[in-house]
Amino acid sequence: MSWRLKEQLKELLKGETGYCIYRGGNRTRVVLAYPNSYFVGMSNLGLHIIYRLLNNRNDTACERCFLPERKQQEEYEKSKARLMSVETQSVIAAFDILAFIMSFEMDYFNILKMLELGKISPLAADRGEQEPLVIAGGPCATFNPEPMSQFIDAFIIGEGEVIMPSFMEVYNQAKGEGKGRKELLADLAKVPGVYVPACYEVSYNEQDSFSARFFQKDDVPKRVNRQWLDNLDDFPGESAIYTENTEFKLHLIEIARGCGRHCRFCMAGYCFRRPRNRSLKAIEKMLINAKKDGRRVGLMGAAISDYPEIDKLCQEILGDGLNMSVASFRADSVTQELVNSLAKSGLKTLTMAPEAGSKHMRAVINKGIEDEHLINAMSMGIKAGIKNFRLYIMIGLPGETTDDIQAIIQMAENLKDIMEENGAAGRLTLSINPFIPKPFTPFQWAPMASIKYIQTAIKQITSALKKRHNIEVIAESPRDAYVQALLARGNRNTGAYLFEAYQHGGSKGMKAVLKQHGFTMEDFVCQSIELDNNLPWDILDMGFSKDYLKKEYMEACQRMPKHTIQCFDGCRRCGVCD
Repeated sequence: MSWRLKEQLKELLKGETGYCIYRGGNRTRVVLAYPNSYFVGMSNLGLHIIYRLLNNRNDTACERCFLPERKQQEEYEKSKARLMSVETQSVIAAFDILAFIMSFEMDYFNILKMLELGKISPLAADRGEQEPLVIAGGPCATFNPEPMSQFIDAFIIGEGEVIMPSFMEVYNQAKGEGKGRKELLADLAKVPGVYVPACYEVSYNEQDSFSARFFQKDDVPKRVNRQWLDNLDDFPGESAIYTENTEFKLHLIEIARGCGRHCRFCMAGYCFRRPRNRSLKAIEKMLINAKKDGRRVGLMGAAISDYPEIDKLCQEILGDGLNMSVASFRADSVTQELVNSLAKSGLKTLTMAPEAGSKHMRAVINKGIEDEHLINAMSMGIKAGIKNFRLYIMIGLPGETTDDIQAIIQMAENLKDIMEENGAAGRLTLSINPFIPKPFTPFQWAPMASIKYIQTAIKQITSALKKRHNIEVIAESPRDAYVQALLARGNRNTGAYLFEAYQHGGSKGMKAVLKQHGFTMEDFVCQSIELDNNLPWDILDMGFSKDYLKKEYMEACQRMPKHTIQCFDGCRRCGVCD
């Protein structure tokens, strides 16, 4: 049956353009692994950026692999075949480096599945000299690698364009000198932005899982500094491979990176500081590839409407006869030109992210969005002919009350009224997600709300709005959110629970595993953390001090929360730009 799996990969390859194949030679073989389906993974711009970066080197050959679909997984297991790459259908265990992209906590289970299907030892400590070096990068690797530290040999802390060139140089030199895995890892641990868990011992306070002490085993840095790209124009940020078999059939272009809005719940806003924009000239160069095939352009960034030349960029894209889409925009900076361009490109639903309904809660999270911004953005959409609107909402935020839940209902009612008064007879959708405290944010010390509170809040919103025609409420499972929270703020011991849960059916087995060890999920996710704790992720340095985060947290907790203005040129508040 392995021949059939190979044929399926060859069929995927036939539908692609832009891939690279280097056969033989002296290149180091890297397989870039996305721990989800091909359909999802090929819409991840980070995968495209690193794929191009590595294949542009004259000493590296990079291929890709993805989590097989369920039926394919069964074929792998039944035939005892090993997981293979797309480009050459080589088993991933034959590569020198297996590099995972860690974007979402729930994909941790998929990483373990891919290691199992690849017949690669899941525990880093058990891997032999002939097995690939297993590394991981991406958002989850950058903000808290500890729960996966038993399974990953080395983590990339920060942005790959800066770290991977040095990583590959050190790797190739060490292998050329005939060094074994242990010596190789010790060398890699000295590369700025590379975290090798095996080079550090850690102990925890038995009464407090959020208190950690790290000790260096070798001559390695005391803390690992996040690396970031100062000038985005130095590297292209666009799709490298085209396929129709993907979630976003777009030519993806990153126009900005990072965010300086200081939303207190947002990990991306802190771990990817400072905010940086590509020049319009650099973006125009990347549009050339989209023009060749007349592809729809997908603009990527934390808040597309914050790009200083967004109107001119929209005019250029549409002027070239192309359509466009955006990853996100902010209601307080969106322009009529941007909304008109999206409508002309066929956008049917305009999405806004107020996150909270009440003025007070938006001040707590430092969102900076007011009702007038939502109304103005909606009016722009209606004027452009857009009929449907979506709101992203969080519930269970620190300090939230039932009055704040009622404010969400009232906000939805008011916006639906405006839609109807202006002839937009489409659907208003509320996408509701429980708040999850994330490392390296001011809310990292805050507890998550109880499942009972979250379920009650969702029921309150759903019951109140079901009376209105064309209002839809979609809510994430609170239990899934609890698993995400456990993994987001976890330590090395969490990895052991993760492994057990994986062996007992995946994320759904986590509750039972914790129970066997005398814990409940609430013991971890509903617990507030002492401000003076040495946190499990304190081995990493994002460029700003913990005191800065404490200040933001305390200001959020005030009766009248203090607003923090966005980043500006010459700002020295958090320390990143120093």
